[in-house]
Amino acid sequence: MQGVIEQQDEEIILTPSGRRNIEDELQQLVTVDRHEVADRIRDAKDYGDLTENAEYEAAKNAQAFIEGRIIDLKRILGSARVLDESEVPTDKVGLGSIVTVRDEEFDDEWTMTMVSAYEADPDKERISDLSPVGQALIGKKVGDKVTVRTPGGTTGYTIKAIAK
Repeated sequence: MQGVIEQQDEEIILTPSGRRNIEDELQQLVTVDRHEVADRIRDAKDYGDLTENAEYEAAKNAQAFIEGRIIDLKRILGSARVLDESEVPTDKVGLGSIVTVRDEEFDDEWTMTMVSAYEADPDKERISDLSPVGQALIGKKVGDKVTVRTPGGTTGYTIKAIAK
């Protein structure tokens, strides 16, 4: 989600859980992180000359990151449309679909949720529709085979199931 660049006219589509995650992150930044970094800045000022104060510089950098992230999240939430469950397809892979694929090489199954880039989190099996895997799967149906080319190599998948 971090580092996502948005075009002015691009529609931002979020799943309900993706919107909640963004709202939770924003709440954390505004109510906790912002105050903690302000305390760090205040404490670092006590260490003396600010021109050679590493703690102060680190805290100011953290503050700039937090403030930038707050602006990004507010912009995303302000222009996002939440995907209604009725819009999530089960006949083909689309945003919000829960997709189970079989890795052809290792005969392993992998279940993921297809989401927009704004809520992608590969560690939680939330795969962006703009990623190589997402682009290969969007629009495909159960039984379809896809080949995904990534920096790590080429992998073949068969779509086993699509759910909401």
